[in-house]
Amino acid sequence: MNRLFLFFFAFVLLTISAFRTTLPTERSISKPTDERKHINWLTIQEAYALTKKKPKKFVVDVYTNWCGWCKVMDRETFSKPAIVDYVNENFYPVRFNAEQTADVTLGKETFKYIGGGSRGVHELAAALLKNQMSYPTTVFLDEKFNLIQPIPGYLEPRTFHQIITYFGKDYHQKEPFDQYKAGTYAREFRTALTANK
Repeated sequence: MNRLFLFFFAFVLLTISAFRTTLPTERSISKPTDERKHINWLTIQEAYALTKKKPKKFVVDVYTNWCGWCKVMDRETFSKPAIVDYVNENFYPVRFNAEQTADVTLGKETFKYIGGGSRGVHELAAALLKNQMSYPTTVFLDEKFNLIQPIPGYLEPRTFHQIITYFGKDYHQKEPFDQYKAGTYAREFRTALTANK
């Protein structure tokens, strides 16, 4: 009886051992690659250096780690293929944490973190947002790093696409935004945005 029990036990162990080696382990399972397009975010210093060699406008996503609407904008707006393509082609895209503590030097000017209360703010974020601290805020700068306009709040994909094309192709120098949305944008870009949903 003991011999039969030992034989059965050995058989079970061998079967389990063989079965385990044929199953993929957690480490051997390769995670699927994320083939979706992404905005090629840069640091502000990288973008500043690049525009000296090849001038382009900037779009700056000013955010904080605790900002819920910033995360929604990442997920819902910055992930759309038409937006990703347009931003990557026409802007230097920058993500800037308004509460980062590291100094930022741009040219001859250095911006620092200013502590205060439970949360501080970075001087560069305050300058970009004209001291109107609201997150998220999307800031547009021209090729020479001059402020075009900060736009506070969550921007849904269609509105964001209208805004980036408005500034990206310099329509802001030719017509008011509402006129652009109803006329030029409606004609030129609506088809491209709906085709890439």
